[in-house]
Amino acid sequence: MELATLCERLDDRLATAEFADVDASANGLQVGPDEASIDSVAFAVDAAAETIAEAADAGADLLVVHHGLSWGGFDRVTSRTYDRIAPLVENDVALYVSHLPLDGHQELGNAAGVADLLDLDDREPFGSMGPVHIGQAGRASEAFGRTELRETLTTQLDTGGEDVQVLDFGPERIEDVAIVTGSGVDWLDEAVEWGADALVTGEGKQKAYHEAREAGINVFLAGHYATETFGVRALESLVSEWDVETTYLDVPTGL
Repeated sequence: MELATLCERLDDRLATAEFADVDASANGLQVGPDEASIDSVAFAVDAAAETIAEAADAGADLLVVHHGLSWGGFDRVTSRTYDRIAPLVENDVALYVSHLPLDGHQELGNAAGVADLLDLDDREPFGSMGPVHIGQAGRASEAFGRTELRETLTTQLDTGGEDVQVLDFGPERIEDVAIVTGSGVDWLDEAVEWGADALVTGEGKQKAYHEAREAGINVFLAGHYATETFGVRALESLVSEWDVETTYLDVPTGL
């Protein structure tokens, strides 16, 4: 498959253009010539030196990631930036990135994956950012206890051996759950307004403790990496149907 064709398919499926004005990430093809031929695609959460090296070792023609290299462009391609871009060019590995589009996609996205894990019903877009949404909310088919929900997240997510942290200021019985993966505590007030018993996200901020306590809501901090493996895994499943070889590179951070 031509690289341009593959990227066009992903951009269309993920509605990449709709996020252009709200996402600092340069989504879409970040490194690579449009005319390249793609036979093998690797998938990872982060475009880091380790995942780039593993993609090259696996013989991948393209690496698809959630966190890319360009966040508002480059002033200079030196130091760590050079150390990441050079192996891509030297090994003819293109780089495709989907940040917020892959967070908020209501079927393939990270939040949708967490909602699948929790078996949520009556789902709707959540986590507004301008005209788009980067999360999902819904109701548990069977209510969770706080400890039960924490154990579910701890055992089912790739946390790198780290425990899920809980700000346990909401009800013990949890039915309505709002999800924004990664760094999502800024949507705590929206979760309260929506009527959530719990906000599930990746990592917290100092202010979230007091905000959650004062609002009377549970917040589950399940890890940035751990909550953001779902999207790239869903894309791997999708792309595997396009007559190309795929592989997933798991490099958990524990964060």
